[in-house]
Amino acid sequence: MVLKKLLEKLNYDLINGDDNIEIKGLKYDSRKVSRGDVFVCISGAVVDGHKFIKDVVSEGAFAVIVEHDIPITGEISSAVIIKTSDTRLALAYMSAAFFDYPADKLFTVGITGTKGKTTTTYMVRDILEACSIKTGLIGTIETIIGDERIPSENTTPESYMIQEYFHRMVKAGCRCVVMEVSSQALMLHRTAGINFDIGVFTNLEPDHIGPNEHSSFEEYAACKGLLFKQCKTGIVNTDDEHAGMVLEGHTCKLETYGLTRDASLYAENITYTHDGGHITTSYDVKGTKNMHVELTLPGEFSVYNSLCAIAVTEHFNVDEGLLEKALYNVKVAGRVESVKVSDDFIVIVDYAHNAMSLKSLLTTLREYNPKRIVTVFGCGGNRSRQRRFDMGEISGEMSDFTIITSDNPRYEEPEEIMNDIETGIRKTAGKYIKIADRGEAVKYAIDNGKRGDIIVIAGKGHEDYQEIKGVKYHMSDRELIEKAAGKQ
Repeated sequence: MVLKKLLEKLNYDLINGDDNIEIKGLKYDSRKVSRGDVFVCISGAVVDGHKFIKDVVSEGAFAVIVEHDIPITGEISSAVIIKTSDTRLALAYMSAAFFDYPADKLFTVGITGTKGKTTTTYMVRDILEACSIKTGLIGTIETIIGDERIPSENTTPESYMIQEYFHRMVKAGCRCVVMEVSSQALMLHRTAGINFDIGVFTNLEPDHIGPNEHSSFEEYAACKGLLFKQCKTGIVNTDDEHAGMVLEGHTCKLETYGLTRDASLYAENITYTHDGGHITTSYDVKGTKNMHVELTLPGEFSVYNSLCAIAVTEHFNVDEGLLEKALYNVKVAGRVESVKVSDDFIVIVDYAHNAMSLKSLLTTLREYNPKRIVTVFGCGGNRSRQRRFDMGEISGEMSDFTIITSDNPRYEEPEEIMNDIETGIRKTAGKYIKIADRGEAVKYAIDNGKRGDIIVIAGKGHEDYQEIKGVKYHMSDRELIEKAAGKQ
């Protein structure tokens, strides 16, 4: 591909050489550069790609994209040097061009928000797939392309990877893609150049504020809002108090969902049912669509997520019977995921790994009037000790019994982490026990389960490893549950 073609949507200055040269590959990792590539210098939080210009040219890079002034010395004078104001933006636009603009060949759905992104993406995909609309997915847990599942490192990958995945989805026959779009991804231009058919806003809460994330809540909201300046239709949770803040300056058509009649699509007659080893949430959809919904996922947040999914699928010719069935059957690994082990009690695996998410989860489950809530959790090592105190206090206040165990101890001793959690619990009257081995802790919970209990295994969710002293060992909460129940 000719370099000039890759740059067709960029404003740039040609500093050295000829931009009509043929390019073989596009790279942003200096370690992966080979002869004939164009290398994009990304100024990262830890590493600055501009430091490796001499290295990549010596490896045979034909061209380098920069955002800083650099001296054209003899060592790099053979390379084409292109300067632009923002190399992350350049990478996004160049990646789209490199893969021949695959987003234009797909119906694109981007979902942003503090919570609900993962579950909603799966709901939308499952519904569309059930209606024979082949749909790819990009998110926190994995990327799905046809039958291929690729574990994720970030909620939203780098722009080059997004465009490569889109390209592979097109080749696999996908008609649609639904993806999580994080505030970081929007801030760092990972989705730049994609004109989403639908942008979704689930909710906004104070989170991701701090070093290497967002400097303030206002910046966090503004970054979320960027999605609604690059989509055709915005589908918005109108009940969220920060919706107006996120939508400031939006350029898209708006549709709304919520629990009040102010929304174009809303829920009424919400019912929470707990019967032995089974939980259901049901409600009536009103407004632009009228139907009854039954979910095997708990809580008001599941009502919001499913309403959102229904609103998205309204843009497709979806059979209502298939829609009802898909909503009932939807399950997301590690997100309030029910693992069937008994007709007497329920076991739920969830990713809740901070005080806010644990409190939200336990509050939701309390609405089902369980005999007891038994919570099994630990906290990650080499992270905030305050999180341990807070999670311990929340569990002590809101659980009937807590089993403190190990999570990812990393380079800390599990007992020290557990002692910090215990400090939080001891501020309450909550009953608890400490069992360092996570498998034994899960077994203890299941062996002592009583009729009407809800047992929560929190913290790791979909993760299938435990990190100890720099090594990741295979460990899945679902597998621990099945082993404890004698199903392995």
